[in-house]
Formats: sequence, structure tokens, C-alpha cells
Amino acid sequence: VAGEAAVPFFSLSGSDFVEMFVGVGASRVRDLFDQAQETAPSIIFIDELDALGKARGVSPIVGGHDEREQTLNQLLAELDGFDTQKGVMILAATNRPEILDPALLRPGRFDRQVVLDRPDLKGREKILRVHVRDVKLAPGLDLSLVAGRTPGLVGADLANLVNEAALHAAREGKDAVDMADFDEAIDRVVVGLERKSRVINPKEKEIVAYHEAGHALVAESREHADRVAKISLIPRGVAALGYTQQKPTEDRYLMTRAELLDRLDVLLGGRVAEELIFGDISTGAQDDLQRATDMARAMVARYGMSEALGLATFEAPRQALFLNVPSMAQREYSEETARRIDAEIEQLLKTAHGRVRETLTARREVLTSLAKLLIEKEVVSKADLDALLASAAASPPSAA
Repeated sequence: VAGEAAVPFFSLSGSDFVEMFVGVGASRVRDLFDQAQETAPSIIFIDELDALGKARGVSPIVGGHDEREQTLNQLLAELDGFDTQKGVMILAATNRPEILDPALLRPGRFDRQVVLDRPDLKGREKILRVHVRDVKLAPGLDLSLVAGRTPGLVGADLANLVNEAALHAAREGKDAVDMADFDEAIDRVVVGLERKSRVINPKEKEIVAYHEAGHALVAESREHADRVAKISLIPRGVAALGYTQQKPTEDRYLMTRAELLDRLDVLLGGRVAEELIFGDISTGAQDDLQRATDMARAMVARYGMSEALGLATFEAPRQALFLNVPSMAQREYSEETARRIDAEIEQLLKTAHGRVRETLTARREVLTSLAKLLIEKEVVSKADLDALLASAAASPPSAA
């Protein structure tokens, strides 16, 4: 901004003002504003404003924060004393706007907030184009496909993704980075590092194969679920023994009840496949069950999607984890309502379990074929999965 406006630029971090000696921070604030006004028009930029502008009185520790509060008070006084005709503009950045002191955000101070959110599909593609300028790409590589498979990633993640893809191409001795390199980079960034050294016994491998096949088959059977992009049996990261990767068709900001129910079914697909094939269950579904329970609780207690409980929410907005305020918020509903919430969550999960069991029982042969293919190849691509489902649809089911 200062470069475009061709004016002097003063940049400091919020932590630069905070010292152990009383009065030093406030003195630095005064000096900074004096310099800016002497060279006006100019721009002041304070990075990590939360180090300096944290809300006063939220810490349970009494005393020990006088110096920081004096510095903040001096900053507030300087902002109040600004003459709009002097041509000094002040900008600040923070990743934690919710812990800033309300006095900093009132009109006349930092009253205009510009949110730099996670990029959408088009934004991710443009960011990727910036980072691949110095990377030789294979002809025909479509970066929009890469952008479509990386929802939720920010600029730094995408820069790392391009770097990982280039490193993979170099290790493979390729002249250019192709889609296979980006596939491997996405797996590495999103799921974790491949752990081929981890030896899994054949019985566990079979359980994992049926578990992942269950996820994939339910996802392909549900109208509102994201389509499967890849299924893998290769262990990655700390805990993943296998994974099913789904590709969102577009960026989404709202979810309907039908879509949430389909996602619930996909999460339970792995556990139900284990029950159906082995008549037993394993610990591998722990993360799936955690996410399914959280989703069901949100549907009942936050989104008002339960007919039994009506159009009401029962959970207050969650506080940020790093706020030093007591989180013992009083529950605003009765024990009877709490019992009904638990019963509704249980019913949602039980109904989803029944739906998934019905789906996988009807398509048991396809489930077995997919699991065997997964054990044989370790990685099943979307093309392989589509071919398997097409051949299963073409051949009539055998008589039981």
C-alpha cells in the first residue's frame, strides 16, 4: 500500500512495544507517531496487533500486565489525537481479532476490517499459477483440477504443495511436473507422509480394505455426498492406516439437512462394512465415530434440525481456545432437555447405521470386489472405481 502511495512506511510488530521495563512501550508508541507525523503523509503498520492490543481484564492474573496495558492506553490516546488532515494512516494485522480490546475497534480507531479469508476455487487456482511460474509443468496439466482437490488450503499450503510436487518429480527423474506428482503432493500435505516401512499383517490389511471400501461405496451411493477421488491402503501420517479421498464438486458455504445425513452415512460406512463382513468391529473407526457424533450433535443442538426439539438451539457459540476466560458457561436448558438431545443424537446415528447397513448388504458383492481390488493394488483411482461400479451395474446380481 505504501509503495503504491509512494509515502514513507513505518512497520513494527506488536511485540516490539512490550518490554519488561515500565514506560518503555508507551514511550515507543509516542516516538513512532511523532516520526510518522514529522514525515507525513505516511503509513504506520503494526503486525500481530494482538500482542499489544489484547482485551484488558480478561486474564485471571492480577497485576503483571500493567506495562502492556499502559502501552495499549498510549496507543488508544495517540489514535484519538490523530488529525485527519495530517495524512498519517495506521494499519494493523492480526490472526486473532476476537481477543482485541473493544476500545481499539470502535469508530475513529481501527473501524474498517478487511478479512483475508481462505481462498475459494478460483483464488486457489490463481495462487497456484503464481507459485508455478518457476516450475516446469508437463503439457496439458490442468491447475483447476489441483485447485478443486485442495479445499480449505491457504496460500502457504499451496506454495508448499507446489514445492512438494516439484521435489517428487525431481526424485522420480522427470523433466516436468505432472498430475501424478501433484496427486502425491496433495496426499502428503493433506493426509501425511507415506509410511511404507510400517508392516501391516494380512488380517489387519483386509479389515482396513473393507473399511475403506465401505466408505467409498456409501459415498458413491449417496446423491449429496462428494464423489470419491482415490482409495488407498498405504499408511500415512501418525495414525492413518488407509484413507478414502473425496473431491468436492464446488466450494460450499451452506449445508442442507439431506447433505449432512449423507455425510453421516459416509462416515459410518467403514464401521458397518467391518460388522457386515467380519461380524466384529475394530478400533479403526474411532475418528469416524467422533466426527459422526459431532455432526449429529451439531444438527440437533446448533442447527435446529430435530423435529422432536423444534426450532431451538441449545449450544452457545464456542469461545476461542486461547481466550483466558472461564469457560464454565451455565447450561441454559433443563436435564430433561439434555436427555432429549442425547436421545435425538442416538436416534440420528442409529437411523444412519440402518440405512448404511441396508446399502452395503444390497451391494455386498461390489463391496467384496472393491476390497479385493484394493488389497491387490493398494491404491484404487477414480477410473478403477468407476469401471468396477459400471461392471457391477451391468451384471445382474447372483441369486442368494
